[in-house]
Amino acid sequence: MNTKVKGYILGAVAAATYGMNPLFTLPLYKEGMNPDSVLFFRYLFAIPILGIMLKARGRSFSLKRKEILPLVILGWLVAISSLTLFQSYNYMEAGIASTILFVYPILVALIMAVAFKEKITLQTVLCIFLALSGIGLLYKGGDGTTLSLVGVGLVMASALSYAIYIVGVNRPILKDVATLKVTFYVLLFGLSLFLVRVDFGQSLHVVDKWYLWGNLIALAIFPTAILGALEPVTAVFFGVTIFGESLTPRLCCGIVLIILAVTFIIAGSNITTHLVRFRKLFPRLPIKKKGH
Repeated sequence: MNTKVKGYILGAVAAATYGMNPLFTLPLYKEGMNPDSVLFFRYLFAIPILGIMLKARGRSFSLKRKEILPLVILGWLVAISSLTLFQSYNYMEAGIASTILFVYPILVALIMAVAFKEKITLQTVLCIFLALSGIGLLYKGGDGTTLSLVGVGLVMASALSYAIYIVGVNRPILKDVATLKVTFYVLLFGLSLFLVRVDFGQSLHVVDKWYLWGNLIALAIFPTAILGALEPVTAVFFGVTIFGESLTPRLCCGIVLIILAVTFIIAGSNITTHLVRFRKLFPRLPIKKKGH
């Protein structure tokens, strides 16, 4: 198996794991945990894991003064994105929420056009139309009821926050910072938001069953900030097979339209460079030759 094929496989696995968010989160909600408590533990457990990875790769934890404020802002953006997504699970089926979230690359393209004067092509316009058509098909749930406007608003806020993060993390001020270090500090600063929201531990919900701790640890390990084309598919799969969420032909068409729209906009746009930064998360380690 050549390196390129391995890269595609690893990228697909990384993308699919983000769809495991509902798999580990919904059982915690069932036991009375709220999004703030779940995300507090998710970030708390993920930080030392990333720290170990950072140290194992010989990376320094040091930051330049000019890099601190941008990383704080990016941390809050990611935390807001996580919070609004996890809150949306209380208003709609998790698979549908994850699919609507997937419009974030289109929002990246719009931000680049508005803020950085990049040209909006006909292909981008068509992709936006496809995505809106897909969301329109998803608007009415599988049981015939319409989606919660609050839920849709929360997911769109999550997608927008993540899109702004994607644009921000690729600005020149952070271009020389290793992606793994960026992720470490983004989670570290993002944790501060949840620390405040749980009243510095006063309103933190702590689970009392051992297997629920496994869910929290799994949330820290498997789903990461990496999103990809398999993410909504994975979320829908777990939603239907494990949590009994409905899946109709109309919903399938909506999901396919959104995935096609995002795939086309990534394939035919220079925002691809903004979306592949995660590939540097696992750089190839130098191999020492014998005798050196």
